[in-house]
Amino acid sequence: MSRPVASADVFVAIADPTRRAILDRLCKGEQPVKKLAEPFKISLPAISQHLQILVEVGLVRSRKAGRQRFYRVDPEPLKAVRDWVSHYEGFWGEKLDALNDYLESDSCNKE
Repeated sequence: MSRPVASADVFVAIADPTRRAILDRLCKGEQPVKKLAEPFKISLPAISQHLQILVEVGLVRSRKAGRQRFYRVDPEPLKAVRDWVSHYEGFWGEKLDALNDYLESDSCNKE
């Protein structure tokens, strides 16, 4: 059974907390899979599956050196996430400003 096409979506890839934690670890530098897997309470094959999804979406690159495979982060695909989120910055700024105005006016009325 093959993985659904959605697994090739960067949004789906970063939705998983384990994959986000793997990315955080890779931001510290290139690492082999065994070192990446150390803090997790899941099997090495499970870590490999998470890495495969991250590789499929381009967030992680791998290279082979001898018998080991090393992984490093490639943040380029995260630009799509940044661009999508940036559309909402104005919306949330307005909503938070309105909430602040309401709270300030409401607290003034109670005094």
